Amino acid sequence: MRVSRIIPPPGPPRTLALAQLTNSVGDGAYYVCSVLYFSRVIGLSPTQIGAALTVGWALGAVVGVPLGHLADRRGPRGIAVLMSLATGAAIASLLFVRTYPAFLAAVCLYTCCQCGLAAARQALLAGLVEPARRTGTRAYLQSTVNAGLVLGAALGGIALQLDSEGSYLTALAIDAVTFVLAAWVLGRLPAPARQLPEADRPAGRTLTVLRDRPYALVALLNMVMLLYMPLLSVVLPLWIVQRTGAPGWTVSALLVLNTLSVVLFQVRMAARVTGLRSAARAVRQAGLVLLVACVCFAVSAVGTSVWLPVLVLLVAACVQVFGEMLLGSGSWEIGFALAPADKQGQYQGFYGAGTAVARLIGPLLLTTLILSWGTGGWLVVGALFLGAGVAMEPAVRWAEAQRPAEARESTPARD
Repeated sequence: MRVSRIIPPPGPPRTLALAQLTNSVGDGAYYVCSVLYFSRVIGLSPTQIGAALTVGWALGAVVGVPLGHLADRRGPRGIAVLMSLATGAAIASLLFVRTYPAFLAAVCLYTCCQCGLAAARQALLAGLVEPARRTGTRAYLQSTVNAGLVLGAALGGIALQLDSEGSYLTALAIDAVTFVLAAWVLGRLPAPARQLPEADRPAGRTLTVLRDRPYALVALLNMVMLLYMPLLSVVLPLWIVQRTGAPGWTVSALLVLNTLSVVLFQVRMAARVTGLRSAARAVRQAGLVLLVACVCFAVSAVGTSVWLPVLVLLVAACVQVFGEMLLGSGSWEIGFALAPADKQGQYQGFYGAGTAVARLIGPLLLTTLILSWGTGGWLVVGALFLGAGVAMEPAVRWAEAQRPAEARESTPARD
């Protein structure tokens, strides 16, 4: 694997990747340790933790659009720096909260800042990288995020091994510090040129994305496809333990396989997408591949052997991550290309809300379908992926046809 497949080219892409790497290391430690910290140190029940996270991500999905709009109006670099600092402050506050109302407030601040940061960062990428390189740059960033999560998870693993209040506090403090460092890195980027001078912006109708029905349909279909995220992190561990004869370490093996695959191959996969038509085609193919993965996961429950389900699960995980990388490559291109140049912040905030919604409804929906219905549930979930993937092509054609003529002319025809 060539280094150029992992490390982005010099300039804004590399600086953006450094910022992503910095805070994803902290996030890796946070994801591993946070729930145990909330339960053992703060003293919260699983129901309280789940309710707070549900409320937080629901609120984050809503505020992402106005925060993205703020990035359009005030400049994405400044808002990205502000949101990164605010995220670090939200995590730092978790070190001191010991009551449920304070915990709920800190979680809501954290999720809102995370959604605002994601929208501002995407707008910053769109403002600093020419359209033909955005999807490739986004692929580099995704690879970087996964690499950082692996490093952070290793730090979190040390905290889990020590299993003390001090170790958990240290892991969360590291996460808070990494967001401050990421803010400093983002501040080194140049400010993107304004697409439309402030004086020339039309008055009223500021949140245009809320009235853009074709884009809303595309974002909805993308949200359905994003249900693969809780499928891997929440449903599969429960499925393996409850429905298969595979050993418990299989869960870790599948997560490592997924993470390393994205680090090594996401950039190469993204090179296949050269415009809206190939992006929509990649999402359609992702729907089919994810259906096949669901069938393979369902088959893992057949038989009483120990090693056969392990083999089937590994094959299924390979198929799943292939579909995940196809989806990412196509989805990023679609989200950027269909957004007006001067409104990338609010459009990316709306498009990125699919991630928050998938985190919000995905665990309950998928666990109900798959753990209750078994093979039938896997087939229903696979059909959802296939249906959303197939519907993406006509939805993209509709959205592209509705764009203003000047927007169509300024978009490079690369397909």
